[in-house]
Amino acid sequence: MKYLASKELVDKAYQDGYAVPSFCVWNAETTEAVLQAAADFRAPVMIMSGPSEFEVFPPDVMAEIARAMAKKYDVRAALHLDHGDSPELAGRCMAAGYTSVMLDYSTRPFEENAAALRALAIRCRARAISLEGELGAVGRVDDGPGEASKTSMLTVPADAQEYLRQTGVDMLAVSIGNAHGLYTARPQFNFDLLAELRSKVPIPFVLHGGSGTPEEDLRKAIGLGIAKVNVASELCQAIRDSFEAQWKTDRSRWLPLTFAQTKKALAPVIEKWIRITGAAGRA
Repeated sequence: MKYLASKELVDKAYQDGYAVPSFCVWNAETTEAVLQAAADFRAPVMIMSGPSEFEVFPPDVMAEIARAMAKKYDVRAALHLDHGDSPELAGRCMAAGYTSVMLDYSTRPFEENAAALRALAIRCRARAISLEGELGAVGRVDDGPGEASKTSMLTVPADAQEYLRQTGVDMLAVSIGNAHGLYTARPQFNFDLLAELRSKVPIPFVLHGGSGTPEEDLRKAIGLGIAKVNVASELCQAIRDSFEAQWKTDRSRWLPLTFAQTKKALAPVIEKWIRITGAAGRA
């Protein structure tokens, strides 16, 4: 299996009314768990890593791990840089074989954000690599991923229209009341804003902070242009819960067996998101 440009996956989802689940991975175990579920449910998926995950393995190593795992499965998948914090990091990922990159300048002034994405878009098009930008700022509800903004700022439709004109990004991460981390209360999505964005910005939208989103809200958002949904915190929570449950009963348990069990704990989470995004059977 060869990793595809995410545009190929997300454009189809946008046209057909479902979303591609994009899962955070940081090692061989998490990567394989996603690809195995994608194969089982014949679903397109994206596997993604960003600055926090690169603390475990840098982009070139993560890309090699992803390619090694890909040899075992026949699935439609993209390898994505999530929340890239510099053009240099995006370049390292592109050189390593990532098929999709995000440069997140959402907390910077509009012109700086647009200029950086415009320059990166030229490099991406030359290599058939997909590009994601973010406008507005998606905050966080806990102390999770450090790349997330500490505060939220909703996406302004007129700004988004101009941003697309200037950058030509393939997909746009929007801020409509969503947040990174595990929600402590039901998120209040601004669906009127999302509908206005869709009427003015005719490209697939990305929902960051998918974890914990009620299914009915997710389906409504997909109907209004969300075609990629990021999932990270629920995966981390499943691993934490598995570790705690195992060590609570036997702290002398052989560590490789503990890791093997935590890998199994990821499957129900991945399968749930494949199902509720409507991605099952779409590959």
